[in-house]
Parts: sequence; structure tokens; C-alpha cells
Amino acid sequence: MIVRLGALLASTALALPAYGAAMPQAPAATAVDATPLTAKWPGPYQGVPPWDKVTPAMFPAAFPVAMAEMRREIHAIRDDKRPATFQTVIEPMQLAGDMMNRVGSMWGVYTSNLATKEVQAIDRLWSPKLSAFNDELFLDPKLFARVKAAYDSRATQNLNPQQLRLLERTYRSFVRRGSLLTDAQRTQVTGLNQQLSVAYNDFSTKVLADEETWIVVDDAKQLAGLPDSFVASLKAAADERGLPGKWAIVNTRSSVAPVLTYATDRALREKVWRAFVMRGDNGNANDTKATIATILKLRQERAKLLGFRNHAYLRMDDTMAETPANAEALMMRVWPAAVARVREEVADMQALAKGEGTNLTIEPWDYRFYAEKVRKAKYDLDESEVKPYLQLDNIVQAAFYAAGRLYDLKFTENTGQIPVFEKNVRTFVVTDVKTGRNVGVFYLDNFARSGKRSGAWATRYRGQQKFGGATNVLASNNNNFVKGADGQPTLISLDDATTLFHEFGHAIHSLVQDVTYPGLAGTPRDFVEYPSQVNENWLLTRDVLDRFAKHYQTGKPMPQALVDKIEKSSTFNQGFDTVEYLSSAIVDMELHDRETPVTDVAAFERETLGTLGMPKEIVMRHRLPQFNHLFSSDAHSAGYYSYLWSETMDADTWAAFVATGNVWDKATADRFRKTLLATGNETDRKEAYRAFRGRDPDVTALFKRRGFPTN
Repeated sequence: MIVRLGALLASTALALPAYGAAMPQAPAATAVDATPLTAKWPGPYQGVPPWDKVTPAMFPAAFPVAMAEMRREIHAIRDDKRPATFQTVIEPMQLAGDMMNRVGSMWGVYTSNLATKEVQAIDRLWSPKLSAFNDELFLDPKLFARVKAAYDSRATQNLNPQQLRLLERTYRSFVRRGSLLTDAQRTQVTGLNQQLSVAYNDFSTKVLADEETWIVVDDAKQLAGLPDSFVASLKAAADERGLPGKWAIVNTRSSVAPVLTYATDRALREKVWRAFVMRGDNGNANDTKATIATILKLRQERAKLLGFRNHAYLRMDDTMAETPANAEALMMRVWPAAVARVREEVADMQALAKGEGTNLTIEPWDYRFYAEKVRKAKYDLDESEVKPYLQLDNIVQAAFYAAGRLYDLKFTENTGQIPVFEKNVRTFVVTDVKTGRNVGVFYLDNFARSGKRSGAWATRYRGQQKFGGATNVLASNNNNFVKGADGQPTLISLDDATTLFHEFGHAIHSLVQDVTYPGLAGTPRDFVEYPSQVNENWLLTRDVLDRFAKHYQTGKPMPQALVDKIEKSSTFNQGFDTVEYLSSAIVDMELHDRETPVTDVAAFERETLGTLGMPKEIVMRHRLPQFNHLFSSDAHSAGYYSYLWSETMDADTWAAFVATGNVWDKATADRFRKTLLATGNETDRKEAYRAFRGRDPDVTALFKRRGFPTN
């Protein structure tokens, strides 16, 4: 996604990225009116995206217009004859690219949420062009000379702390991108970025193609054990694909996980599991391994050109962890305890299977299924007991309630009153309860569909800033829940409910932000997940459950006995959860913290997991051939560890709330908001955490949460 230049320069993002020899050629131009994309957004709430007026065909016409406008703005700064200062260089850069920001925000939604074949074709053509455009701006020697002159005279400009921080970070981002290189080297960097952008697009397209396949079930007996509501959704998926009288299990996590958890047909579980874990790894046109090898080669070449040992050092140059070794140290502190717990979990499952009279050995397609049996045996808790109390609409309201109580935010639905990009998207006006001020608008896209990438994520179409005129926030959450059959409510699992609260934490972070300059809005990669992980904690509080966890048929709240069982089982299966995630994070870091790029991706994954002692009963949460976090952009590459880094802060933060005796303690919530959420990146995030907690985060809280030994 393209963002305003000022914000992009001060972030850790690298150029819009990818691969291939020849650049894609544009088809013959046709006259398309791109005004709905390039014009100021109309409507209330400071303007909202005109989704009802936009079509994919408009983007190829809009991109050149937006690029020309942004180029004009930047060249005016570059060619300004006044002395280079914060006021003449940095501040105008903060306001440049408004049109490009609007166009890029909407394009990001199309490529993530509405990736039709037409959108994919446009993306293949324009990704390298947009990458080259970003480099044209970043690597302009004349512009950098202005930035450097302002930076060199910073001590004499009487800047406040935020201005000084923004100036220093802007200069550093130019250097990180290659502004100190020779002309020939800058040309090389630009070429690598363009090749990378094509490769990222190639990877994403291939994974999406595999995720749009499905397994057909002809016999209802094969679906034994699955909840009725989920079976109905599988029938609806089959009907949608022209398969009447059958059931379709789409190859996405939201469809696969329930099958692996509840289906008693072991052969079906294995078939579904194999299809899912082999996405991008089938030796066909959608195989991603060669694309990955190309990405790794290009990344290493770019890192060396930019003066870094490898891609991991480049990506971690502006993070809280600072170096690969620091991230690795945290991961390896947790890994042994997690593996030890997996051994215990497998032993429990194996014993239960033997007690049932079966001779099977627990395999990866058995883990979730037998874990549920053990949960039932140990805690008298069956997740199918919980799901009827987790109606999607109610859990959405629960998230809103918690945000109101903690941060004074009010969400009022206005679906149908402003345009949306898909008919099932809901919208909500967000208001500050204390002042009545409009904070912005929240867009909620909950359901899986063809053309939508898997997983869950948060975006914002417009961020908050004070400089240049106060702006409100347009934030969105995107989930992939399986929609209930016609006339039936959508029931979600406890994991899905946690995901909803997690993504909503990102939205809260955007909505309560209170920064002056957009260039100090984005936080380090290993801080980004921290606010969202903290927000998960309020889901299972008694107050939320009493109000919103109501049985979809009886309307009665979740009984205390069931809540007690959930709480007692809170550390259950933490070995699986931790190893599944952490193996992906460790492999990511091993893959990128090396100077010789990996060429045999399959062998590297296999050998690295073998060295780690990966339990054979578990696979990585994201195997390399489908690891979108790493290979659809630079965003999470050499950074998947950040979830663990953030969770360490999250567990320690929750301990602070618990210590007050009231997890809704408003004084603690206000301090958390003021010190950490609202401040963006206006101060060093480690210093901000110390200001909130009085010390660095203590990993002991994380071990306690997961039920691991703390000594």
C-alpha cells in the first residue's frame, strides 16, 4: 500500500517491492474517468472512500495522476531556494502525497479483500511501477541534499523533542533506503526493489490460488462430529460453487480448523490437513518455492548494497529488539519449555487414544481432535459447549463495550449510510464519549470469500494527525469467519473471538492516537502487535461474558460453571500453540539472518526444524511455501518474532491491571492510553514502556500465562 511520503520516510517500511527479468508491459490505454479515485473523498466524517463509484479499471488511470501530483509536491520541496530547515523541508513533506495516499488506501483494500483476476492482473503490472516511483522520490540526490542540510543544522533550529525526533528519523530512513550510495548503486537498489515487488505479487497470487481450492464431501457421514451450524456453512459453500447436495471445505484456516478439531472421520482430517499444509508446495503452477528463493537472493543483494550484513539486520535496524541475536535470545528462552509441554500434551493424548482401544499414533491431523478430548477429560470442557454462547454480533458489541469502558469510545452503527466495498461490510461512527467529538469511522469486514486473502488483519484508510489540520481516523478490521447459513446466526470459536478482540486492539490503537506529525505515527514492527494483544485480555472477563456471551437460542449468559472451566483450562494446549507459532518465527529469523541466501527452501525448512527438535506431531503455523507474512511484502520478514516480543510486554501489562484488583481500573487504562497508545512513535517505545511500568517488561508474566515453569 502507498502511504503519504512523510509517514513512509519515518517508518521502517522498504519500497513497494519484486521479481522477474522483463518488466510487465502496459496494455493499450483506454479512456477511463479516474476522478472518483483522485478527487477528495466526499461525504460526512471529513470524507469517506467512495466505494460505490470505484471500479478496478479506474486504478491504472488514477495511478499516473496521483504520481504526477505527488512528484510536483516533492519537487517543490526539493527545488525550494530557502535554507533547508525542519520548516522548509520536513514539514511540507509531511503533507505531500495526499492524493496518492487516498488512491493507495483503496487499492490496498482491492488487493487484500477483493483480489479478482482483474485486480491481480493490474497489481502485477503496477507493483513494479509503484516501487520505482517510491525509489524515485526516496533516492533523489537533490531531495536528500535538502534533508541532510536540515539534519546537519538541527542543533541550531530550536526544535521541540518531536520535531527533532522526526528530523532524525527522516534522515535515517533516507540513508537506510540508499541515499548515501553512488548513482550506480542507487540504480541497482531501485532495480532490486522492482524485482521484489513482482515476486511478492507472484507469491501472493499463487498462495491465494491454492486457498481458493476446496475438498468436496459427498457423504454426510464423513461430517460426523462437526457442529450443525458449521455443516450448514459447508453446504452453503458447496451451493455457492454449484455443487448441490454436497459439502465444500474451502482450503482456508477458518474452514480447516473446525474439521481438524471435531471431525471423527480420521481419513477426512488427514485429507484436509494435507491440502492445507501443502499450499504453495505441490510442484505445480502454484508452487512458491522458486519464488521464495528469488526473493531471498534479491533481499540479500539489497541488504549488502545498503551496508547491512543481511536482510535481518536491515529489517531490525529500527526495532525494539535492535538485533537478530536479541530476538533469537527471547525465542530460545521460551522454546525448550514449549517443547517440553508438547511432550506432555502428546503423552496425554496418546494415553487417551489407547484407553479408547485404538492403536493409532498421534499425527498432526490428530492433535487438535485429541486435544479436545483431553480438554473434555481433564476439565470437563468441550469447545462445542462454548461456541453457542459466542454469537459474532454479540462479540462485536463486547469489543465495543470494553473500548468504551476503558478508552471512552462509543460505536454507533451507520451501515448503509456510507459506501462500503462489499455488501457484508458494516460501518460504525466512533465518538469520544467525554467530548462528543467524532473520532472517525470503523469498517468491519468479517467473512471469508473468494478473492480475500486468508487470516485476519487491520488497516486504516486515513490516520490521525494534527499538523496541517486535524484529521479523524478511518480504521478497518478484516476477518475470515465462516458465515452462518441463511437465517442462522454466525457462531464463532473461542479462538475466533480472541482474534476479533486482537484485531480490534489494532483499531483502538489507531482511534486513540494523538500525534502531531504523521511521520511519528507508525511504531516499530515489534511494538505493533502489543496493543492488540493486550486487548485480548478483556474477552473472558466476567463482566463481558455476563453481558455478551449469551446462548444464541436461550439468550441466557454463559453459566459461571462454564466460565470456571475455561479459566481452569487457560494454560491447556499452550505447548501446541507456542511451538506452532514459535517454530515459524525461529525459521523466519534463521532464514534471513545469513549472508548466503537459501536456494533449497524445502531442505532448509526440514533441516532447521530438525535441528530445533520440532515435535513431529506439529507443523509450523505458517510453512515457508505459504508464509504470506514473509513473502507477500517486506512487512513481517525477519520480524515474525515480534508477536512474542509484544506478548512479553502484553503479559506484563495485564499483570499491572490485575495488580490493581480491578482489571477495568480507569487510572491504569488512562495511563496506558496516554503513555503508550496515544503517543504513536513520538518517543522511544522502550522508554515509553518504562514510563508506564516503571521498568522493562518481565518475561516471567509470559511464562505464568502459558503455564510454563518460571525458574
